[in-house]
Order: sequence, then structure tokens, then C-alpha cells
Amino acid sequence: MIRPAVCLLLACLLAACAGLPQPASDDGLYRQLGGREGISAIVEEMLVRLVEDERIAHHFAQTDIIQLHERLVEQFCVEAGGPCTYRGLSMEDAHIGLDLTEADFNALVEDLVDAMEALEVPTRAQNRLLRRLAPMRPQIIHR
Repeated sequence: MIRPAVCLLLACLLAACAGLPQPASDDGLYRQLGGREGISAIVEEMLVRLVEDERIAHHFAQTDIIQLHERLVEQFCVEAGGPCTYRGLSMEDAHIGLDLTEADFNALVEDLVDAMEALEVPTRAQNRLLRRLAPMRPQIIHR
């Protein structure tokens, strides 16, 4: 017989876990993106485009690009269902005080799509990754 205190503890743990963002459980997207190596190439190509993009380059002028690359690879890997751990700040904390606009966000997404196109990532895989990243939008703009 399970004690009431154990039931309460399990219920609390399950409730806490339910509120946490869960990584994708299917690693099919991770494999479609080329695993960690492919994701790293996508992020690198995107960052090259970001720093050359006159619309948003100023947002990255004081950024440690090497560290940003590492965190984005981790984040994309987790979102793609890969065997990674994201060690960065929450999206809210990472973007607080930046007052990023819808246009800024859209420019970054365009640069990501252009990077994936340049690396010939299949359109279906691009769309799957974008669908997994899209819910972060409200955590990023106007922070």
C-alpha cells in the first residue's frame, strides 16, 4: 500500500515536471539535421549571416559569438530531439532588456532559414525545427 505522503510527493513532482519544457523525444529531426555536426554547421552559417545582416547585426556587436554558437547548438540539438543538454539562460533571461521587436525576430528567422537552405537541409526538416523553435517567440521579443 502506498502511503498518502508518498502519493502527495509523487503528485507534486509530476505537477512540477508538467510545467517544464520537455525536449523532443523523437531523434528523427536530429538525424535529418545531420546530428550535432550538422546542427553546428547550421548555427555557424546562421551566425555568419546575422553579423552581416544590417537589420540586426548591432544586437550581436558585444556578444561572445563562440559562446553563442555553443549555446545555440545545444538548444537546437535539444529541440531536435538529440542527446544534448542546454546549459544557457532561459529565453526570457537571455533577452531581458534587449527590447527586440517582431522585425528583429523575423530577421533572425530569415537568416536561419537562409542558412539551412544554403546547407541544403530538407524543407521538411527546416519546418520541423522552426515549429519547435516558434513557441520561444513571446519569450524573446519586447523583453
